[in-house]
Amino acid sequence: MEKKLNIEGMKCEGCVNRIKNALSTVKGIDSFIISLEKKELILNVKKESTIQKAIAKIEDLGFEAKE
Repeated sequence: MEKKLNIEGMKCEGCVNRIKNALSTVKGIDSFIISLEKKELILNVKKESTIQKAIAKIEDLGFEAKE
């Protein structure tokens, strides 16, 4: 299942790397692509619940993630 999320608060590649590191710890994410320019994240997951876990990880870093 592919899901696109808008990420508010990313300003640089450092922000992107922080999100990448956080998402790499979430089980159930098959792959993801982050675009700083578009301020979006495209997630490929097996379960809907994994999306909520990813959003929580992103928001723990101080960013806002919306479907």
